[in-house]
Amino acid sequence: MDKNRIAVVIPVYNHESKVAQVVKEALKLHLPLFIIDDGSTDSTYGRIKDISHITIIRHATNRGKGAAILTGFTAAFPSVDWIITMDADGQHCPENVWNLIRAVPHGERPIIVGLREGMDHRHVPWSSRFGRVFSNFWVRASGGPDIRDTQSGFRLYPLPEAMHLNVRARRFQFEVEILVRAKWHGIPVLETPVGVTYEAEEERVSHYRGFVDFCRNTGTFSRLIFMRLCVLPFIQRR
Repeated sequence: MDKNRIAVVIPVYNHESKVAQVVKEALKLHLPLFIIDDGSTDSTYGRIKDISHITIIRHATNRGKGAAILTGFTAAFPSVDWIITMDADGQHCPENVWNLIRAVPHGERPIIVGLREGMDHRHVPWSSRFGRVFSNFWVRASGGPDIRDTQSGFRLYPLPEAMHLNVRARRFQFEVEILVRAKWHGIPVLETPVGVTYEAEEERVSHYRGFVDFCRNTGTFSRLIFMRLCVLPFIQRR
């Protein structure tokens, strides 16, 4: 894999307390770095606007994490063949990027998901633990890959393949839907271990909204299961 053909995309929404530190750590990778500010209403942009050697793209309003990732894909392509995504809350260690890259089998173009280790730490919120189990089950039920961390945002995507999967979700659900659609289209989805850091609750930035996100997740998986049962068999017979 050509290092000159890899870029990092960090979607950001109201992460003023962590974003500058995350960006500066990511710069140490010496890879092109795209920051997608998804309509932040706090001081996020002010914290990063003067940092050199990064590209900042701003959404006028909040459009969702998936929309921000797609904006990053479009901005980086066609100058790169691979995109690494990581979260802006400081939970990912940028150095683990090399774990993702080393996990790519020679001659293949899979999606690599960072399998977060240490999810039993006392600072890991119950919603993250439950969400991972919930998501893993329904991804499999939707005909997606049988992996252990379908909610990890630390990933390596091949371009342009990841851009052409017709993912409909534009918020957090994008990250599970793209895995399901990748499996449907014959794109391998693999995992490799990465570290994770969760701050104490009072220091952690989270945009999880219990009931609203549960309903969105349920809607996304219901749509995918319907497509798997009623649409895909028809398409495959044509």
